[in-house]
Amino acid sequence: MIFETLSVFPEVFSPYLDASIMGRAQRSGVFSFLSHDLRDWTHDRHRTVDDAPFGGGQGMLMKPAPIFEAVEDLASRGNVRPRVVFFSPCGARYDQRAAERLAREERILLVCGRYEGMDERAYALADDVFSLGDYVLTGGELAALVVMDSVARLLPGALGDEMSAVDESFSPAGLLEYAQYTRPASYRGMDVPEVLLSGDHARVAAWRRQNAIERTALWRPDLLDSADLSPEELARARAIARGGEGE
Repeated sequence: MIFETLSVFPEVFSPYLDASIMGRAQRSGVFSFLSHDLRDWTHDRHRTVDDAPFGGGQGMLMKPAPIFEAVEDLASRGNVRPRVVFFSPCGARYDQRAAERLAREERILLVCGRYEGMDERAYALADDVFSLGDYVLTGGELAALVVMDSVARLLPGALGDEMSAVDESFSPAGLLEYAQYTRPASYRGMDVPEVLLSGDHARVAAWRRQNAIERTALWRPDLLDSADLSPEELARARAIARGGEGE
């Protein structure tokens, strides 16, 4: 996998991607990363990438020409055309399914907006336009890091334990992850559920699934309709979401 970013602040990515799990994954060849400075595709001495919006309004917009030239130039390099990803509050909600789909790509180019956004014509270049949620960020760099992290950890060899990316929230059953505990078994009057200390793997698995269903019903009931649940599990989860005990 090759990740590439196009940004006016290309230096912000490496400190995160070179550290911890992402850093180890890079060094072991799970993925590679290239950061491109959008200003390299400008043609004036000030390397200008923004201008005032037509019709007036607050702030500045990113000009279309540098973005078009950069994306077209970068797409022409190498043997594989990149999947081009933009970010916008108007985009599709980014979720685990999108991360899993992107993880099947060989090369991804993430285009990061700044200022008041981009000239609308630039979005014609996008294969995907994503929104991380109903809020506004200063720039697309944080969104790009979120996408790279969520995709890279799905790649073989990224996490070491290949089940780590499977046995967690949203994958594969579409539920939140079950509660987890470590030593000590009792802390400040709060005890680890007895079943997790039993050594009975079947009971532990059953408890974890039930706990995942209950947590999803309480915290993210919007996920229930698309989760992999039996009719009985779904009925109980909906009862929990309504405030009942589900009995």
